[in-house]
Amino acid sequence: MVGRAAGFAAEIRERAADIEAARRMPEDLAARMAAAGLFRSLVPARYGGGQIHPREFFDAVMTTAEADGSVGWCLMIGASTGLLAATLADEAAEALFAANPDAIVTGVTAPIGKAEVVPGGVRVSGRWPFGSASQVSQWICGGSVVLENGEPRQAAQGGPEVILPLFEASEVRIHDSWHTSGLCGTGSNDIEVRDAFVPEGRWVPLGAPPRVDAPLYRFPFFGLLALGVSAVCLGLARHAIGAFTGLAGGKRPTGSRRTLAQRGSTQQDLARAEALVASGQALTYQAIDRAWQQAERVDRLDRDIKAQLRLAATNNAWSAAEAVDRLYHAAGGTSIYRSNVLQRCFRDVHVATQHLMVAQPTYEVVGRVMLGMDPKTPL
Repeated sequence: MVGRAAGFAAEIRERAADIEAARRMPEDLAARMAAAGLFRSLVPARYGGGQIHPREFFDAVMTTAEADGSVGWCLMIGASTGLLAATLADEAAEALFAANPDAIVTGVTAPIGKAEVVPGGVRVSGRWPFGSASQVSQWICGGSVVLENGEPRQAAQGGPEVILPLFEASEVRIHDSWHTSGLCGTGSNDIEVRDAFVPEGRWVPLGAPPRVDAPLYRFPFFGLLALGVSAVCLGLARHAIGAFTGLAGGKRPTGSRRTLAQRGSTQQDLARAEALVASGQALTYQAIDRAWQQAERVDRLDRDIKAQLRLAATNNAWSAAEAVDRLYHAAGGTSIYRSNVLQRCFRDVHVATQHLMVAQPTYEVVGRVMLGMDPKTPL
């Protein structure tokens, strides 16, 4: 999958400006990446998916994001949503994934919608922000609270029951709301359904155990999502490092006899940026490998292992932002122009860090786990 992702890199770089201007992923590019299996890389093999190792998923997203952050983000959302196939009822998984192996499935997990129980299924209404890649998707989900006789139905583990119902794209209205500072090309508009009927079985109860028994599906859904978000951040930082390295050798700052590359401060900033990114990758590989080893032995990862996955992801996001910031400032006035890729890396990475999965409070959650305390979070 990493090789397939790399095969699209040159084209993605060439089209990056157009993708940002259009504020969405191109349909032709999405279709070809889907045909290459990238969007179904985490779908179970029994439904025609790749069922790849989490390391490979992480690297494929990072490789794509290095070419363009928005395309990497769309791939991350589509691939991670494919994990739902492991928990869906078999008939629904066959229809959504096996019957159309090139289908792209995306969505939002936030339980904003309302799913009223009716004969044969549920009727869902809701409007969700951050519907990334919805324009190129065939199926779209939206987290919803289950209502029975107008009241929230209680889940077996306590609290309101939340499901992820899947809608056909034709049922979803896309609002033109994605006007942002960065990751503009993700098309992360608000998505809405009104009184959409979803038949029994075409939804996933949030937190339900997977039906497919394999090490990959013993990883927590949100843990893999967080790793994917952080892979986009590291890809952006890798892009910034490459762009800055090319710039530094040819730029002579105003009033200076030396090129930017000949300055000691430049050399230091570049080396520190590389260390931030490389150390983040190393910590991530370590966390994934430890989790995989445990997943091969037991049915469920323990809390410490899950905390290390989340720590690695959050560390990646903020280390990447620091690396990009260093290079953006080191480049001087050149970096503010639209023609310079550093300004886009700067904007994109600071949008990515705002995702809930890699937000600063995650450090507190991990710290509580390290201290033997209850993390007090469903995520």
